[in-house]
Amino acid sequence: MKANIGRSLLGLTMVCFFSIFAEASRQSDSTQIVQRLDEFDFWVGEWDLSWANGGKGTNSIRKILDNMVILENFDGTPSMRLKGMSVSAFDAKTGKWRQTWVDNNGGYLDFLGGLDGGKMILERKTTMNGKTVLQRMVWYNIIANELDWNWERSEDNGKTWKTLWSIHYTRTR
Repeated sequence: MKANIGRSLLGLTMVCFFSIFAEASRQSDSTQIVQRLDEFDFWVGEWDLSWANGGKGTNSIRKILDNMVILENFDGTPSMRLKGMSVSAFDAKTGKWRQTWVDNNGGYLDFLGGLDGGKMILERKTTMNGKTVLQRMVWYNIIANELDWNWERSEDNGKTWKTLWSIHYTRTR
């Protein structure tokens, strides 16, 4: 009987230990996720945009859903009719950021990536004219009230990249 009680107590102790360990591990994972959520803070705010040929627009970026999601509202007017929005979230399973973009032209794009050498890079693979290409967005030259963004394409699996659109961001608030 004493042996059974001892084994039961040992089993109970082991269950408690593993429960405490699992909870500590979950809390550690949560802390890491919260720290990674700050990686996109540079983009949060209200922005005036400018690009080649005198193009101008605005972008409003904010955190939503308990600060777990970044919501973008892009407006290319008056220079172009393009309006769109994206949602970005950190995927703890992959350790990467995911972004989905939709726009008033029926566009839908999905990206995956993260910080790389001081740049935020999100990319995707797609098919254009029967050929596989990579597309990516790169945020760089990031300082408190300004940053640059490029839309790029690679037709050689990422060996070289061609910039298709560059936008300069200036913070308004």
